[in-house]
Amino acid sequence: MKIRKAVHMNILVCGGAGYIGSHVVRQLQNRGYEVLVLDNLVNGHLSAIGNTPFVKADIMNKRALQQVFDQNRIDAVMHFAAFSIVGESVKRPDLYYRNNVAGTLNLIQTMLENGVNKLIFSSTAAVYGEPGEIPISEDHCTKPTNPYGATKLAVEEMLKWFSQAYGLNYISLRYFNAAGADEAGDIGEDHNPETHLIPLALKTALGLLPEVKIFGTDYPTPDGTCIRDYIHVNDLANAHILALQSLVSGGKSTVYNLGNGSGFSVRDIIKTAQKVTGKLIRVVEAPRRAGDPAVLVASAEKIKRELGWQPQFRDIHQIISSAWHWHCRHGKES
Repeated sequence: MKIRKAVHMNILVCGGAGYIGSHVVRQLQNRGYEVLVLDNLVNGHLSAIGNTPFVKADIMNKRALQQVFDQNRIDAVMHFAAFSIVGESVKRPDLYYRNNVAGTLNLIQTMLENGVNKLIFSSTAAVYGEPGEIPISEDHCTKPTNPYGATKLAVEEMLKWFSQAYGLNYISLRYFNAAGADEAGDIGEDHNPETHLIPLALKTALGLLPEVKIFGTDYPTPDGTCIRDYIHVNDLANAHILALQSLVSGGKSTVYNLGNGSGFSVRDIIKTAQKVTGKLIRVVEAPRRAGDPAVLVASAEKIKRELGWQPQFRDIHQIISSAWHWHCRHGKES
């Protein structure tokens, strides 16, 4: 399925000022969609969405959500407004269940009460836990090893039952590791605190951090460090638009993996970051983090087959280079 020019549609993007959300907002606008961003700005940045219409609100506030639907025509919703730090979820599961599950319930109920039944949901490979086989397909068993993954799986179950009972049409996209930045270099990955490997390595290369930590060197992998599947954020964004077009054209509710199908270890990523930046990146070995599976690599054959999605950024050097371009500009500005 090729991405088509949009018929006139109004899309509410919850969490649209965040890293992935802001890239999706840009791609939606590039294709002619009208976009309204809802974000509480706990992790998002207004600078990432420019002049896009914006409402500061929290999905935990059902009254505020209702006001958004009262005051705006909304045809479909994309939902990125979740907490997503694995280690934090282990320490604060209450925070994650409250925001990720209860907040999503608020959002879905408000949608349905206002006649909006199309949702693209930002899920995660963390629903799989420790995989029994690689690459991981969508029918792999789901046994999350951390509360973050458990909350996303709980929402997926909720979507399934709401679809059956109330006619909710949804597509859940299970991301592997989002990375990179838009080619324009003006939006990128900007978390505080930052926990993701690629931006941490690049900030170390810039001298903004003293070192990058490797959490665990005794995993059952060739070099002892975790292996992950990295996917460029704009490839993720394009998948969201294909998913939206599928629902609009009567496609079924379903779940898709989003990944490149290639795994890179923590040490692989750091070595590539050194090649991209031309700088030595100091490394410190640290104990494992709670809840981190050893290997997560996707099979994205289902979305390729059914929606015609094809990632454009397959090379890890290319992905890290796009992130480096943004970090160089952002690092000099901050």
